[in-house]
Amino acid sequence: MPLQTSAESPLPVSKVSALIGGWIDRLGAVWVEGQITQLSRRPGAGVVFLTLRDASEDVSVSVTCYRRVFDAVADVVAEGARVVVLAKPEWYAPRGTLSLRAAEIRPVGLGELLARLERLKRVLAAEGLFAADRKRPLPFLPSRIGLVTGRASAAERDVLQNARLRWPAVAFEIRNVPVQGVHAVPQVIAAVQELDADPEVDVIIVARGGGSVEDLLPFSDEQLVRAVSEARTPVVSAIGHEPDMPLLDYVADLRASTPTDAAKRVVPDVREEQARVRQACERARYAIRSRIEREQAGLDSVRSRPALAAPYRMLNDREGELELLLDRARRCLHHRLDRASGELEHTLARVVALSPAATLQRGYAVLQRADYSVVRDPAAVGPGEALRARVAEGEFTVEVTSAPPRG
Repeated sequence: MPLQTSAESPLPVSKVSALIGGWIDRLGAVWVEGQITQLSRRPGAGVVFLTLRDASEDVSVSVTCYRRVFDAVADVVAEGARVVVLAKPEWYAPRGTLSLRAAEIRPVGLGELLARLERLKRVLAAEGLFAADRKRPLPFLPSRIGLVTGRASAAERDVLQNARLRWPAVAFEIRNVPVQGVHAVPQVIAAVQELDADPEVDVIIVARGGGSVEDLLPFSDEQLVRAVSEARTPVVSAIGHEPDMPLLDYVADLRASTPTDAAKRVVPDVREEQARVRQACERARYAIRSRIEREQAGLDSVRSRPALAAPYRMLNDREGELELLLDRARRCLHHRLDRASGELEHTLARVVALSPAATLQRGYAVLQRADYSVVRDPAAVGPGEALRARVAEGEFTVEVTSAPPRG
């Protein structure tokens, strides 16, 4: 019902503000479209402040939302972006200001498309499809390269020309497919799977020239991304130009900025490799020469030492010492021999003097019985017993004729 006021009975400002707040509270949530002209995200704050502007009417309204609401679209929404906001009007009574409390923010047009792609990217990343440890190294020199690209396209020409300029003998297995439109995704997937099954294909390049986000949309398709992640052959993504980043770039084993860059990254330059070989040979020769020179210097140092510089000097010194030792040994030996000879002559004279033969020479005889025992006692023989008499010049037989009485 209308308020009854007059100059004599006015309403206080707080009452008017409270009434306005009550009327606004009865309004439900509304969808509002506008352009973000101001954006404030303070670090650590749980609320984000926006300003939406209607350019056609030059009207702006303040919007607040919780950080979780804005973070859902933060990757694709910035100042200048057009958005649709589900918000409820709110009246701030102390200041008398109107704002909108946003519960959901959606980008409009291209922004909405980018938001969907960003959500898909987060889902695939959470599954680990973009993990670095899944990336496979490319072969140094692929014997055959699989190429998936549009028919007679600039991307095909760039890859083939640059690859053959770098390595003329390189071979390609080409699959021409649509690279945009409704038929692009299934045919690109089929081409990748066919080349992946070919054992002669060492690496696969998926190439396309530049274009709008909508033109490159097939290369962000979830089915294509999953098919590339399941491939056993390394896959190189060469889609668009440097700023273009379809989801295929994240799952591929190597992301090339352009088709030309893909050819350079996959195929080595024969001239560069020859130069590397020459450099390696030069380094090897230098290392060998340095080793020989170092060993030669060490050998020269050893040979310059006195023991090797004049090896015969030590022999000459030892030769004099050896002659002195030999002379000394001879003198000692002669002295010993002379002394032993004198001792031998003296012993021989004693032996001769004590020899039984010498006694026999003086006329003595040795009597022996038949058993060759020497007769020492006359009583030991009897009359008629034959004895052998041994003298200096021989022996003869004697017979006992008489014997002294026994006892």
